[in-house]
Order: sequence, then structure tokens, then C-alpha cells
Amino acid sequence: MAPADTARPAGRGRPPMSERRKAVVRMEIARAAVALFIEKGVAGTTGEDIAGRLGISPRTLWRYFPSKESCVRPLLTTGLDRMARRLRSCPRGTPLLDHLEREGAFAGADPLADGPVADLIRMADREPALKAVWLEVHDAAESVFAEIVAERTGAGTGDLAVRVQAASLNAALRLAAEEQARRRTAEEALPDGGMGACVRAAITAAVAGLPAFAPEAAPDGAGETVQYAGGARPVPPSAGSSPAQCGER
Repeated sequence: MAPADTARPAGRGRPPMSERRKAVVRMEIARAAVALFIEKGVAGTTGEDIAGRLGISPRTLWRYFPSKESCVRPLLTTGLDRMARRLRSCPRGTPLLDHLEREGAFAGADPLADGPVADLIRMADREPALKAVWLEVHDAAESVFAEIVAERTGAGTGDLAVRVQAASLNAALRLAAEEQARRRTAEEALPDGGMGACVRAAITAAVAGLPAFAPEAAPDGAGETVQYAGGARPVPPSAGSSPAQCGER
């Protein structure tokens, strides 16, 4: 008869890992991967190195990620996921910038964006595989933003105006992160507020539309009307405005 401490009821194994715990493990892997990429370079780092840093088996590592470069994905998606939640919670009729300000989207430095994410963006300039992950993350985010815009406007996600708005938001966030990383690489003085200031400047420019191509304001202050798939919509007279620079409020 088997000892009591070794007997196991039929059909019972290790309890499944919760989604929250899986997310924690994925982030731990991402941080370990970035640290090793900095220390040894991407080419000099193997999946076994990343697994060894965490005390897990390579087999376990590959259950979470298909390649060593994709291990960094959780670090790159965290800020975008947070922004998506803030966009979804924006009350109708409330200006986006006001809502994001209240939600703390521009408040102070972001430890991830100012640290490991900036490191990854800098490395991506010379590491095509990391660059591919960075762009894939934003491609996926753009689809999420399109769903949010479509829900707010009642249009479909394939509507051109919806896709343009989603692309504008996506580009603003990507460029803000890349600008922050560029300034750190060039050892330029970082703006007060760190990443939050860059995000504010980028979103402000996106919300303003295309001031360089905006029509002249009508005498009564009303902008011209443009036809979209969802109907005619006014274009604000923003020709005289200029987008905020990173660091300006």
C-alpha cells in the first residue's frame, strides 16, 4: 500500500496557476530578459540564460513566450493597456485631455517607461527582432483603440474615421515613448514630469488633429465641415494653434 503522503486522488494534479500569477511570472521573465539584454546583448543572451536567471526551466519559459525577444512584451504592453482602460472610462462629453489629467495619466515619472521600456526602445534601434516586437505591440493596441472609438461613435471598427482616430492615438503614444528614450540616449535634459509630460504633449497634438493643414477659421469662428462615413462633422479652426512640446503644459 502506498504511503499516505505519496497517494494522490485520481485526476488530481498541481492546481492550475491563476491568471494573476501568470501575469506576475510573465513580468518577471520580461524584467530578467531586459537585464540580460543590457548585460550581454540580445545576440549573446539565450532562452536558457533567461530561464536560469529566474530559476525556471527553459521548457517553462517557452510555455510563456515563443522567442527570447518576445519575452519583453509585457513591459511594452503595460502602459498601452493602462491607457486603453482610461480611454474606456472617459465619460461622454468630457474632453479627453481633461479626463486623462484627472486620471493621473500625466502625473510624474513612470518607472517602467523611464527605465526598462526606454532601455528596450533604445536597443530596438539596432535590434530588428526587438523592433518587430515593439511594432507588433502597437499594431495590436491600434485595434483595441479602434474598438473603443467605434463604441463611442456608434460606427464600425472598419470606418475610416474610426481607424484614423485610433491610428492617431496609437502613433502619439508610440512617439511619446520613443521621444523619451531618445532624450535619455542623447543625454538631453528630461522634461519636468518625465514620460507623463511627453504623453501629454503627444496626446495634445493628436487631439488637435492636423493644425498644419487645418482650414482658415471662418469669420464667425466656425470651422468648415467635412464628410465622413458617419456623416458631416465640423473641423475645429486650429490653423493658428501649435502642438505642445514635450515638457510644456
